[in-house]
Amino acid sequence: MMGSFSIASKGVIVGMFVIVLVVWEVGAAGECGKTPIESAAMGLTPCLGAVRDVKAKVTGACCSKVGAMFNSSPKCLCAILLSPLAKQAGINPGIAITIPKRCNIRNRPKGKKCGKYTLP
Repeated sequence: MMGSFSIASKGVIVGMFVIVLVVWEVGAAGECGKTPIESAAMGLTPCLGAVRDVKAKVTGACCSKVGAMFNSSPKCLCAILLSPLAKQAGINPGIAITIPKRCNIRNRPKGKKCGKYTLP
């Protein structure tokens, strides 16, 4: 039951994610460049399944979004993963931080810290 979410459940999670990001945006101003942090977070919705289970398949759409974020603003990804919204949405930062490696993103900053987490 925990492994499958209905469309309504996913909508609630995404909605919560957006609300918390909007509230948190003031504290994270600038980490996503000119893009508001809530917009940047919404772009990562294809990653929702992969941020809760390290064994879950990471979709091509997720890998594409994360790769693009590393090219444009790697600090933005970290800000999103450590946000109160991510925590409220049930995102495990320790698992989420493994997505770049799971996507075989070559330009990821290996060993770079994101809070108490390190990019593998």
